[in-house]
Amino acid sequence: MNLSNLKPAEGSIKNRKRIGRGQGSGRGGTSTKGHKGAQSRTGYSRKIGFEGGQMPLQRRIPKGGFKNINRVEYAAINLDVLQQLAESNGVTTIDKQFLISKHLINKREMIKVLGRGEITIALEVHAHKFSATAKAAIEKAGGSISEIA
Repeated sequence: MNLSNLKPAEGSIKNRKRIGRGQGSGRGGTSTKGHKGAQSRTGYSRKIGFEGGQMPLQRRIPKGGFKNINRVEYAAINLDVLQQLAESNGVTTIDKQFLISKHLINKREMIKVLGRGEITIALEVHAHKFSATAKAAIEKAGGSISEIA
């Protein structure tokens, strides 16, 4: 090895033009940025969706839908889930505290019992709402319902 075959390390030489380094850089005084305007200034960063002053696409497109702030959401519990809970835990009363302890709902949710599945055990069910089919099925099995206020 001698001075005639020394080379810089791989990747240490970047093959690009250094912009904004004066008149001798070959890019002139404006450094490819043109004259005046926001894009020629330091610290400029274009906002997402900016279209040069034209109304941006996300503001041109009509907005759709409606969000009802008074909507009441219920956690749905079906009859087959009640049947399985009653059989596996040996209970005859199902209320909000029981469902919270089984991690089926959280303490802020309201409960609505729906009519999917069958129920054969006489259960006492406490919930905020009942569908007509669920109410009929629980009473047919000999159970009772009570709506929580």
